Amino acid sequence: MAPAFSTGRSITGLRYGREEDVIERSSLSAAQNPRLRRLTLHGNRYTYRVAGEGPVVVLIHGIASESSTWQLVMRDLSRRFTVIAPDLLGHGGSAKPTGDYSLGAHASIVRDLLLELGHDRATFVGHSLGGGIAMQIAYQFPERCERLVLVDSGGLGREVGFLLRAATLPGAGFVLPILTSSRVLGAGRLAGGVLGSLGLRAGTDLRESARGHATLGDRATREAFLRTIRSVVEPSGQRVDATDRLYLAERAPMLFVWGEHDSLIPVSHAHTAHQQVPSSRLEIFTESGHFPQLDEPARFVEVVSDFVTSTTPSAVAGVPPDGVRA
Repeated sequence: MAPAFSTGRSITGLRYGREEDVIERSSLSAAQNPRLRRLTLHGNRYTYRVAGEGPVVVLIHGIASESSTWQLVMRDLSRRFTVIAPDLLGHGGSAKPTGDYSLGAHASIVRDLLLELGHDRATFVGHSLGGGIAMQIAYQFPERCERLVLVDSGGLGREVGFLLRAATLPGAGFVLPILTSSRVLGAGRLAGGVLGSLGLRAGTDLRESARGHATLGDRATREAFLRTIRSVVEPSGQRVDATDRLYLAERAPMLFVWGEHDSLIPVSHAHTAHQQVPSSRLEIFTESGHFPQLDEPARFVEVVSDFVTSTTPSAVAGVPPDGVRA
């Protein structure tokens, strides 16, 4: 993997900033919309949501998304767990510098954020790109990973939607500003025409993809998106395939969650990965596309909660488990 921002197990001596609350406009109540907070890590600003008490569960969103994608499940998960949902580097309210956007870099930042918030270990739940980051954490920092939940995850096969592959083509940086201009988005032609014609499932997949691409009108966000997508996808498909290394993460209990109608990453990836890790669990959400946490939030909470409370966290020599079984 590409070099990360930091590779040591200790964050002693690194520069951190004071944690602050971010005032956020929202129609949701405080209980439904956990406070967005921020801190400075390695000289960059990061925003994240946190709620609840108990065993730590870290929710990692996908590309062109942000921590708000977990809002429908955070409230109920936080009744039993400490839930942390960061905005990844280059996404949401976090910094968008010119730098390293590889899986290894993202994994190191999530690890350092976890430690800065006072937690040694966690169950990592990764959606789409976030699944690749969660796997990278399990490989790179196994002592930090108690369990692994991969939700419609990238990195488990070559196939990926045309829209993401197209973003890696030469000249994409010049085309994206046109597709994400306020005139095009305001007319609805992007969501209803371009995205729909590319095979995205009507409903959540289409809506969330349109919302994510709307953020790319901002130059810094767009450049961060291109650096990120090109680190994991190429015109012919996903360039990172972790299936030959899944055994390295098998020391931790593993759950695959997938929407049966995913129009970005096929459900066949889940079945193949599950077969490669016989000890893993597989949950197919029959009413969901690429975003089961949004399509079927109640079931998502039930499945993840049962997985965390019914499994024993991975044991790493010298590091006591932090999980609590119900």
